[in-house]
Formats: sequence, C-alpha cells, structure tokens
Amino acid sequence: MAFTIVTDSGANITDKVRDHYGIKTVSLTLVIEGEEMQFTNTEKFDYEDYYRRLSEGIKATTSQVNPAQYADCFEPILEAGEDILYIGLSGGVTGSINSAKIAASDLMEDFPDRQIRIIDSLGAALGEGILVVEAAECRDKGMSLDEVADHIDFQKYCMYQVFVVDDLKHLKRTGRISGALASLGTMMDIKPILKGNTEGKIVVECKARGRKQAIKALAEKYRDLVVDAKDQIVGITYAGKREDAVHLANLISKIDEPKKIWIVPHEPTTGAHVGPGMLGLFFKGADDVRAF
Repeated sequence: MAFTIVTDSGANITDKVRDHYGIKTVSLTLVIEGEEMQFTNTEKFDYEDYYRRLSEGIKATTSQVNPAQYADCFEPILEAGEDILYIGLSGGVTGSINSAKIAASDLMEDFPDRQIRIIDSLGAALGEGILVVEAAECRDKGMSLDEVADHIDFQKYCMYQVFVVDDLKHLKRTGRISGALASLGTMMDIKPILKGNTEGKIVVECKARGRKQAIKALAEKYRDLVVDAKDQIVGITYAGKREDAVHLANLISKIDEPKKIWIVPHEPTTGAHVGPGMLGLFFKGADDVRAF
C-alpha cells in the first residue's frame, strides 16, 4: 500500500530534497516583531539577514503546530487513498507531536481503512531531517509503512545531535537551559556543548573555553562516537557563520569521511531558540549513543 511521508519544517531539509522524495511538510510558526510567518520555502528565506537581526535584538517567538493544521495536511492524503508516516520534531522541545497524534486519532474515525504512524524523532534540524530522508529511501526500496516506521523508530536512538551556541541568552529566554548556566557562559567565555538526550531534551554534554575549542570538541565527538561513517549522511547546520560549518566539515572528513556531508543554514524556527552563531553536528552512532 502506498504511503506518504510527512514532516515539519523543523526537519531542515531543503526544497530540492523535499521535492525529490515527495515529502510533505507542515510548517512551524515563526513570529518576528509581531509578524507571523509560515516557513515553507527554504530557497527564498534570507538566513543571513535573519540571524543578523536576531543578533541585533529583534524579538522572534515560535508556536507549535496545532491539530487543525495537521488535519489540513493529512486529510487530502487519506482521501487520495494513501497511508501516512509522520516524523516530527522532538517532543522534548515542542508539543507539536502531540497535536499530530490528536489529528491522527480524529481522522481515523473518518478513514478507518487508512493508517497513520506518528514517530517522535527525538531530534531537530538535520537530526530529524536525515531520518526523514532515510524513511523516504526505505519506502522507495519497497519497504512497507510498518517496516519503515519500525526502522526509523529504532534509528532515532542512533542519531547523535550535538551543537554549540555563541550566546546562551536565547536558550535561557525560551527555558531550554537554566539562568545560572547562561550567566556562567557569558562571564567566562565558556561554551557548553549541548546535545539531545535519550528523551529528546537539550542537555549539557561538556564545556569548552572559546569557540575554536568548541568546534574542535564537536569534531572529537564525531571521532569518538560515529559508526559506519561511509554509509551515512552527516549533517551540519549553522546560524550565520558558514565558514565554521565548512571548517567542521573538513575536520570530520579527515577523521572518517562520510558518504555525504550536508551543510545547510539552520532553519529559522528552532533557530529562534538557539540564536545566531549556533553550529550543529548530526550523525549516527551506536543505538545507545544518546546516553554518552
């Protein structure tokens, strides 16, 4: 039975990748200085200007996807006779995944012969997006909906997501870290290396003094934890400092060159939380890698 893969804009995949695999996307909501935006086009968005404005103090907030928005996306797919695999932004940082479950439950009453599988990726940005693409590739190889969903539900625990930010105030403002930790980083130029844990929440992995050492620490995490690099896509996202992303890509290529490295601007909705200067690395390790 044919099925469609759906994700949200937090997955950070480009328009080209999305269109190539026929992936449907539900947009998270970004509000900049009171103006609401639905982020649906990666090619036309001015990332450099956005992160520059964030550094200058513009107010940017976000809101989760509501059940009605999911229903608007899911219903036409079900009406066309296809099932759905939805892979969403971590429930550890947003309630959107719960909205997807509500919409799916309501729709199943009207489409009892269809199936919707909901997967919490436990990730964000390319930590989510790489799993979405892997799901599409598995589908295109002939795997069933349940086979793909079960595969991704396991693989999400193998996805290691680690990042550093320039200024912790954005994470503090949105409640992702404590005020005490944010003050420490500001006063001592300590850069906490942050990661997604086994519950998809942001936690401190280690600390580095200064940005140069922080980037080196990201590469060292790759060296210590990557598994089967040559068979996987490694993701790097950046918020305004592409040269650092390229430098990180060079470092990991020298350690163990992966099949592909995707370097993309960090999508703006979760970008409002991590702030300008964020640099993230996403790769697969062992199935308990999130605990390290």
